[in-house]
Amino acid sequence: MTGPVIAPAGAQTDARAALHRLRAEVAKAVVGQDAVVTGLVLALLCRGHVLLEGVPGVAKTLLIRTVATALDLESKRVQFTPDLMPGDVTGSLIFDPHTAAFTFREGPVFTNLLLADEINRTPPKTQSALLEVMEERQVSVEGERRPLPEPFIVAATQNPIEYEGTYPLPEAQLDRFLLKLTVPLPSRDEELGVLRAHHAGFDPRDLRAVGVRPVATAADLAAARKAVRGVLVAEPVLGYMVDLCRATRVAPALELGASPRGATALLATAKAWSWLAGRDHVTPDDVKAVARPTLRHRLRLRPEVELEGVTVDAVLDAVLATVPTPR
Repeated sequence: MTGPVIAPAGAQTDARAALHRLRAEVAKAVVGQDAVVTGLVLALLCRGHVLLEGVPGVAKTLLIRTVATALDLESKRVQFTPDLMPGDVTGSLIFDPHTAAFTFREGPVFTNLLLADEINRTPPKTQSALLEVMEERQVSVEGERRPLPEPFIVAATQNPIEYEGTYPLPEAQLDRFLLKLTVPLPSRDEELGVLRAHHAGFDPRDLRAVGVRPVATAADLAAARKAVRGVLVAEPVLGYMVDLCRATRVAPALELGASPRGATALLATAKAWSWLAGRDHVTPDDVKAVARPTLRHRLRLRPEVELEGVTVDAVLDAVLATVPTPR
């Protein structure tokens, strides 16, 4: 058996530097949200999808558009509504009367970064169509498979405070997302910065005008992914990841713990986090750093515990505090 393929040191360094420049570039248009930007980079490195949770008006759409511009990638946005059909997302066959033949019209999933806005506002049939595309990375119509562009990730949003008229994603579908990121409200100083920018004429629809430029490319991303695959993980650290996930399955506050897919997701995100930090191996601290966004949406609280105000993150904090850390 051959060892892991490791990208040349020069390519690794260049790709890492390019991705680190991304934060400064995004900050030209989006105030704060460094943690969310890092999460999106982790998802791109792991070829995973992201669930963004935040109230309306915290610049989720602007964030995705800015990240795509800084990475020189294409982005599209779909507003999910109760009348949205699967073909509206994936594409459909259209009859051309001039040629008397059906031609395929691509849906918005044929892009690099897809913002699926308020995914829980559309019925399960349309949700399932998108989630199938996320898993298979292709669209099949009349037996013909059409691959999606590479890279491709979905950033789906949901409103944490408004549930009337929604179709919440079941746990089996939530498990398909690599990360769940919380998009917080800005601090007072950050919100002042937003107002100053708009007062000075900032137009969120014109990113070029505020100086957002591509600072990384798909080639940098490909080199970075190759390097992440070569990050080393010692056996005790692998055991630590398994022990964390198993601890969630027996936690008294939870009725559903992390699945084995959650453990493999934790491995992927920890390797990407470690590589971004400049290390060639994963440490237990790397695992702790990514545990909450990687696992929080894979867990379900017991109803009586939820009524008491306990949160999933609080349960994860307790698990992280009690599972022994390898030395």
